[in-house]
Amino acid sequence: MRARPGEADTSTHPFLRLPGSNRLRTLPDGLWLHFSPDPADAYCDILCIEACSTLQNLLDKRSRFAPSTTSLLTVCPVPWLTAPLDPGSDKPRWQHIKLLRQQPVEPLVLPVRDVRVLYGLKTRQYDGFARTQMPQAHEYFCPMDALTDEQGASNPAMQALIARASGAANFMRLP
Repeated sequence: MRARPGEADTSTHPFLRLPGSNRLRTLPDGLWLHFSPDPADAYCDILCIEACSTLQNLLDKRSRFAPSTTSLLTVCPVPWLTAPLDPGSDKPRWQHIKLLRQQPVEPLVLPVRDVRVLYGLKTRQYDGFARTQMPQAHEYFCPMDALTDEQGASNPAMQALIARASGAANFMRLP
């Protein structure tokens, strides 16, 4: 389920935070959420998309998702949960999230089980990074223009990259 970008009012978007921290938030440029279907085992898997305009910006954003970082929480505000999933739809988001059995009155806060991050880099930085660096297992990289291309979702190379970023891609077959 797409969480970011969305409506112009960013206060209603889901965000990431560290447990015990009420002020420091991570707001990825793009955020997709996959919710557990089971209320007895509640979690959220995330795919973040980060556009990096400078090398320093890349290093800063990579540090937020480093494997040594402590656990993350996904926070979904009530206005986001009660808003329609699609424009023109009457069905609110929370009804599409199987682990929720009734309309929420408090933000949905879930531990993040799995993190995948797609970083968009300027072409020169992308070429240099791809020649000299080794991504972490949860990291994926693409040129920035592939992220900003209006037809990017239909680009076979982008589709293949996103398919590899799926947790299902790690299994020979799914049960």
